[in-house]
Amino acid sequence: MHQSLAALRQFFRKQTVLCVSAVLALLSAAAVPPDADYLTYPDFRTLALLFCLMAIVAGFRSLGVFLLLGESLLARARTLRKLSVTMVLLCFFSSMIITNDVTLITFIPFTLLVFRRIGEGNQVLTLAVLETIAANLGSMATPIGNPQNIYLCSIAHLSMADFARAVLPYAALSLVLLAAAAASGRNHVFASTIHIQTETGDRPLFPALLPYLFLLVLALLVVFHVLPYGPVFLVTAAVLFVTDRKIFRGVDYFLLLTFLCFFIFVGNVRRLPEVNALLTSLVAGRELWTGLLASQIISNVPAAVLLSGFSRDYAALLTGVNLGGLGTLVASLASLITFQFYSAVYPYKKAAFLKVFTLWNLAFLAVLSLAAAVLT
Repeated sequence: MHQSLAALRQFFRKQTVLCVSAVLALLSAAAVPPDADYLTYPDFRTLALLFCLMAIVAGFRSLGVFLLLGESLLARARTLRKLSVTMVLLCFFSSMIITNDVTLITFIPFTLLVFRRIGEGNQVLTLAVLETIAANLGSMATPIGNPQNIYLCSIAHLSMADFARAVLPYAALSLVLLAAAAASGRNHVFASTIHIQTETGDRPLFPALLPYLFLLVLALLVVFHVLPYGPVFLVTAAVLFVTDRKIFRGVDYFLLLTFLCFFIFVGNVRRLPEVNALLTSLVAGRELWTGLLASQIISNVPAAVLLSGFSRDYAALLTGVNLGGLGTLVASLASLITFQFYSAVYPYKKAAFLKVFTLWNLAFLAVLSLAAAVLT
């Protein structure tokens, strides 16, 4: 019994958002009993796209592609400043394709290991925080950079021009700020040569990459509404089944369940006239700021799903939930990845991490919020 309770507590700590979304779905189901309309709640296109993209990225990671890229870039770094700028920019641009979560899962442990190898472990805290901000902000620049972008672009049918207006000015400003912040640190030469052992071995890389590159092209055609999602989902599953079935383990099924629970909750709330009217009046016309503020409490992915049910200004909401990934540690759940990795290596520096993380995040949030106030 004690072990079962401990396991439940651990699951809740790891999957807090899923647990909360499940409770909300169940409570809403008490007000709106299940019926045939429940089948209209989920956006199956978003769920299929998320599955495909997570599986494709898991395939790339299994080949060590991202670590090879990181090692190649770091081979040219000979000063601490150049190393910091390289890692921050690597996270910023990588997140546009492989999402902010996967970027941090890949490069935060990589960074911690590199800095310990060169004897600069005491200097890694600020860099880890800047890499986290870079992954969160860089991911907003493409429709596949993070789950909220995938979802909102799927339901909104935003044109590329509308998408670009909503996020690219902030992404460009973020890039300038991040480069300046990363270049502001120490600039001494380190003695050690950086070499990280990757798992690719002697296998030829390009032939192994081809199936995943093919699937990525198909997924992008779905994102831009060129191909239907159903056949691409089936092709992706079939190719992975034939090439490497272990890739299926790399899909975050808890994220898919979280989306499904929020779909049920939002669908039920929209069928309650009084509650629907209240939430619509609170959100409509204030999408950017409600998205930003809600993200600080419930994280930006749930905020995007929840608030999208009560507004049609998806472009403003897109801006709000992406900027809302800054601020608190839970504003973007990707940030928790960095905290967990850093705490595992430096368990006695958790308070220091939270202090540095909060200061840098609030600084970036203040500048970007000011930019939003000017541009909107």
